[in-house]
Amino acid sequence: MSAEQASAWGASGDHCPVMNNYGSPSRLFVKGEGAELWDREGKRHLDFLCGLAVTGLGHAHPVVTDAIARQADTLTHTSNLFANELQAPVAQALNRLLDAGSGQVLFQNSGAEANEAAIKLVRKYQGRGRHVMVSALRSFHGRTMATLAATGQPEKHEPFQPLPDGFRHVVWNDPDELERSLGPEVGGVLLEPVQGEGGVNPADDSYLRAVREICDDRGILLVIDEIQTGLGRTGGWFGYQSSGIRPDIVTIAKGVANGMPVGAMWARDEVAEAFKPGDHGSTYAGQPLALAAALATITELERIDAPGLAREKESTIRSLLGEVDGIAHVRGRGLLLGIELAESARRGRTAPEIARACLDRGLILNGVTPTALRIAPPFIVSDQQLSEGVAVIASVLHDHTEES
Repeated sequence: MSAEQASAWGASGDHCPVMNNYGSPSRLFVKGEGAELWDREGKRHLDFLCGLAVTGLGHAHPVVTDAIARQADTLTHTSNLFANELQAPVAQALNRLLDAGSGQVLFQNSGAEANEAAIKLVRKYQGRGRHVMVSALRSFHGRTMATLAATGQPEKHEPFQPLPDGFRHVVWNDPDELERSLGPEVGGVLLEPVQGEGGVNPADDSYLRAVREICDDRGILLVIDEIQTGLGRTGGWFGYQSSGIRPDIVTIAKGVANGMPVGAMWARDEVAEAFKPGDHGSTYAGQPLALAAALATITELERIDAPGLAREKESTIRSLLGEVDGIAHVRGRGLLLGIELAESARRGRTAPEIARACLDRGLILNGVTPTALRIAPPFIVSDQQLSEGVAVIASVLHDHTEES
């Protein structure tokens, strides 16, 4: 690694002590407040990505900050051999917001861990011989070996072959194709309400209803991955709710604790009972410091009506983007949107290259496909900040100078 790359991590010399797993970082951020971040040079950036749909309340939110500080001064960690006073209130809040019937929560540290737990729970509940999980092409469910195998992106599989068996991928949004893939060995179907990493591709409500019916007919568990879509981001508390279905298992992470590492797997009671002591565990999962942030975050999201804000801000963003030449269409729901760029606006550039040009002008988003930008601003973003951000996108798209 070059001295310049090492410096980007805040290291010195020509050796970086951090693995190059995410590529060379283009910024080192030192401060955040609301929808804004500042790098070490003092440059302000609008954050329209929220750490990939994580900081829905914005950076350094005082309610969450105070909760973390109070908990740090009280109790930070105990083994999961013991309970703490945050676990039940957070689990009860999630159960209420999911509104999917009576269920139980298993806390984890991340979305990948939550999906890993869900895969194990499906296998335990269904029993040997019904171990196959079906998921969609272009899906993303994590980077552990099992969740990578569940992810419907073959290009991500190749460096790590052979992957665990028992995973099958079908065309997205096509219930007939999914039904044709099912055999007696299939125990679960795993779907996102909106494919985030796959390009911000929403599931039709009719698709989710058809899949629910198919799973009911065949005794298959329906697992809904709400890791990127949950907690208000799509304009409902959870993305599946617009379809009126009730899942068997739901996985949650990202926005649940506004930046603290909390994941969760919810399952309806009958399914949850399949897990017995020792079947799954995690040292840090459900520890009080992280759950203090989760409880404060959920309470504040309810107070501000996060789903309502997502719908309101989506309308504003779509209106602003509608005035920008070179945008083919906008897809997604709430504050998880994909901006498909016309070839005339890209001028041979990829969406990730355009995202880097936006970053240079103080706007954080990302190129989620070669032709589409993803935005996921916080619920607390102002209309003025939305106008400013869209103006940056417009200026980059309409700038005829070469962007590096």
